[in-house]
Amino acid sequence: MTPEMKRYVHKFYLDEALDAEVYAILAKRTKSEHNRKILEAIAHDERKHKAQWASFLDNVPELNAFRVWFFTLLAKIFGLTFVLNLMESGEAEAIEGYKAISEQFPIARKILEDESRHEEELAAMIEEDGLSYISSMVLGLNDALVELTGALAGFTLALNDNKMIGLAGFITGVAATLSMAASEYLSKKADSGEKHPLKAAAYTGLAYLFTVALLLAPYIIFSAPLVSLAFCLLVAALIILGFTYFVSVVRKSSFLHGFREMLTISFSVALISFLIGWGARAWLQIDI
Repeated sequence: MTPEMKRYVHKFYLDEALDAEVYAILAKRTKSEHNRKILEAIAHDERKHKAQWASFLDNVPELNAFRVWFFTLLAKIFGLTFVLNLMESGEAEAIEGYKAISEQFPIARKILEDESRHEEELAAMIEEDGLSYISSMVLGLNDALVELTGALAGFTLALNDNKMIGLAGFITGVAATLSMAASEYLSKKADSGEKHPLKAAAYTGLAYLFTVALLLAPYIIFSAPLVSLAFCLLVAALIILGFTYFVSVVRKSSFLHGFREMLTISFSVALISFLIGWGARAWLQIDI
């Protein structure tokens, strides 16, 4: 076996060992019997692949415990589907590696077939309550980012006082949170296919309120309105970055397209509101 082949086999063994360990831990932790059976089936396949690669190694490498802990932590925070899709996202690179060694190791073809077929099918069967309400979370975050970022930009120029901006933003944010949650509840209740309109409303409201709190934080921390606005926009960009990445992994959609679109809309509204605030302040000759 050439040194390059050894590196491939070494990497594939560690990848399969990591997957097997993570899926086994997640299977033990989940409360859903349905999800437990799926995760145990995936872990079984990964253990089998790990053993196959181990048979080609003289010294079996030790698995990095931190990586196991990291992925299980992500599952606890962001859910099973996110972690399963994230772990699958590295398969494009693995496929090229499998192809490179398939002539010397025919077993690589069989493992590749299993990876492409079984895991994808099983992962698609995972039932996760939060994911069924992801559209409600997107609605809450989108509206909060667009509406409140724009409102705060306008308030910053019109009021020019962080206490007043923070108070106006807080009142606007809470009122908008209740309004959005109520609208989502009525919308889902009118939809005959929606069984839990109250849950959908809760996801929308919580996503909105969480975003409101983060966007208002700079106005509490800093005293200069323009500095606060700059950090508010930075926070908005980071929220968009994180949430767009989460959605792109869960839905297997384009991250860059979603990020650019959401960032452009939110910041365009903020710019327009900023100019409106500046114009209103000058026209009404307000000096606060």
